[in-house]
Amino acid sequence: MEKETIFNLYAILDIETTGGQFNEEGITEIAIYKFDGHQIVDQFISLINPEREIQPFVVNLTGINSGMLQNAPKFYEVAKRIIEITTDCVIVAHNANFDNRILTTEYRRLGFDFERKTLCTVELSKKLIPNLDSYKLGNLCKVLGIPISSRHRADGDAIATIQLFKLLLNKDTDKEIVKKAIKIDNSRKLAPKLLTILDELPSKTGLFYLHNSSSNILYIGKGNNIKKAVNQLFIRTSKKAIFLQNNVISVSYEETGNNLIAQLKFTQEIITNNPPYNLKQKTKVSAIAFSNENLLVIDKGRTVGEKSVLLIENDTFKGFCFADLSYQINNIEILRTLISPMENSIFNRFIIKKYLENNSVEKLIRF
Repeated sequence: MEKETIFNLYAILDIETTGGQFNEEGITEIAIYKFDGHQIVDQFISLINPEREIQPFVVNLTGINSGMLQNAPKFYEVAKRIIEITTDCVIVAHNANFDNRILTTEYRRLGFDFERKTLCTVELSKKLIPNLDSYKLGNLCKVLGIPISSRHRADGDAIATIQLFKLLLNKDTDKEIVKKAIKIDNSRKLAPKLLTILDELPSKTGLFYLHNSSSNILYIGKGNNIKKAVNQLFIRTSKKAIFLQNNVISVSYEETGNNLIAQLKFTQEIITNNPPYNLKQKTKVSAIAFSNENLLVIDKGRTVGEKSVLLIENDTFKGFCFADLSYQINNIEILRTLISPMENSIFNRFIIKKYLENNSVEKLIRF
């Protein structure tokens, strides 16, 4: 039997507790958002009666008191729903070891084992956004221009963690996050598997990644229509195409919003990931000069209201980011932190120059 995959499912969550001695805490509030790498597909938010005292300092921090929880469900009443929404997911949380330990403890009290892979946005942030003074959620949101409401409440913190995680996914050029989220299942034959893969892909501009049974990237492609580009690859009859069809276990993808970002990311990720079935790119271009030494190239992003931003500073191409809010774009310090670095190579400069000569973008800001 051939293998099929369920991939890119994350349960992004935040938990508030009673405080108290280690492994004696109880949950007072939980928020879980199931995220497929691109959008929220399910959610569960609830106060929970912990059946134990809340420490005074926690009441002051969260605003949650015992009176608010008198009529809230007890953990055993929501345990099944939490299992349902986190099945086949990697748990993502800010300080994931804490949240996972609390859930494991609650299920152990009920006589069940709770085992999930975890990703910690603290550790990911330290790796992908180095040299910050603090990696507390509040400070990261301030530095990155991420709005956060209801701080120290489960829903507010979980929503902020989603925005942070989306940014980290964009910065993760090695695709370590995506690789960890891929799960293998031995169930369906090849043809239905390929059809299922195609059904899950969007008709949007971006990149796609073919993975083998070890989650390694075999091939990276790009297109104006991801679904169409993958379908064309699946119906080709060349030796390379047939090999990929027979060995692909999953196809992950990344929407880019526009072709300029797709071309730049494609070039970068071929170099970073060195997929064995991509041809090496040839870069026979001469030196490229930009029209202005300091330039923001702003165009449409992946969703309504989102913008893609390229930063050229002191005649050096710095990289790109996606931004939802105008003050993230207008504040150069925030923008520098949001930027996913890219090489200031002649080839990247050629891609940008050629694209601007042949295409319109929403806005060019010279500063």
